[in-house]
Amino acid sequence: MANSVYSINKGINRPLEFKGLKAQYIWYMAVGVFGVLILFVILYSCRINTYVCLVIGLSAGASWAMWIYKLSHKYGEYGLTKKLARRSVPKSIRAARNRDLFVGNLNGVYGKSDERNVADNGGRA
Repeated sequence: MANSVYSINKGINRPLEFKGLKAQYIWYMAVGVFGVLILFVILYSCRINTYVCLVIGLSAGASWAMWIYKLSHKYGEYGLTKKLARRSVPKSIRAARNRDLFVGNLNGVYGKSDERNVADNGGRA
């Protein structure tokens, strides 16, 4: 019986990469290819000349691929996700004009101030 030779996977804890695209950019490319295919089908079903459909489809596909490769090389595996997350962080936190919400929470009642608690409890604090 012959000995089998197995190659060892030395890419443990490395991002998934295919032809220079890293991680989520592979999915973005797949969505783009599917979108260009749908665009071609719609144009072809509208009885537009086949060569015009091909030119539009190829140019849309090429521009999409160049844009995705540019994003992949510029931001890397998680850089685009971090950039989009950084956009959703507020620039500043503004407090409310009154402290009723916080005072009520200290007393165990949410959103009511001391005066309202006394009135609601029949004069008991």
